[in-house]
Amino acid sequence: MNFHDVNRLIDEGEGFTIEFKRRISSPEKIARTIISFANTKGGTILFGVDDDGSIAGVESEKSEIELIELAGRDCCDPPIRPGITIVPFDGRDVIVCRIEESRNKPHYFLGEHDRTNGENTRVYIRTNDKTVMASREVVRILENENVDAPPLKLAIGENERRLFQHLEQHDRITLREFGRLVNISDRRASRILVGLVRAGVIRIHTHEREEFFTLAYDVTQRSAL
Repeated sequence: MNFHDVNRLIDEGEGFTIEFKRRISSPEKIARTIISFANTKGGTILFGVDDDGSIAGVESEKSEIELIELAGRDCCDPPIRPGITIVPFDGRDVIVCRIEESRNKPHYFLGEHDRTNGENTRVYIRTNDKTVMASREVVRILENENVDAPPLKLAIGENERRLFQHLEQHDRITLREFGRLVNISDRRASRILVGLVRAGVIRIHTHEREEFFTLAYDVTQRSAL
């Protein structure tokens, strides 16, 4: 990673795999972003860069790196070790923090309360240019992406067929709408939807205030199921 690489990332701007941070105020705050990248598709955090892409530089490389490492070690479960590079940039230093997509999803956020009680309660993911808390369904999907997850067993029954018919006509559906459609509990609806996402038959779309599901294939392929 060098000057030109950093300049290219700044030109791309913040997004699904890039975030700018002027400084680190606490390891807990940066841990949420680290977790979201590890739980999604990986990403890069540039420390010493303002939201508008201007270079502020970091005040102390050593203390900032210590906070990043502390965040990955003590605020993430399982721990995450980011790749860290210091890049001189126009007389200022930028810390490039690279987080790879994890093979041990999901990673949980451990705040002060969580560490005290030994509880893992919060999972974060990346959606568009934001870090958001994952729903129960997304957490289950992440669990199934873990390398130690059991093999997938999928059966297509009447509930699934009615779901496909609805999506072909209306494009999207929420968990609660699916439960009402086929008259089953939210828990059972969640289990069906998670299995279909894992099988690649449908997709889950997470936004800040809404989560919904769509078909993952062209409707002309419907008869192949």
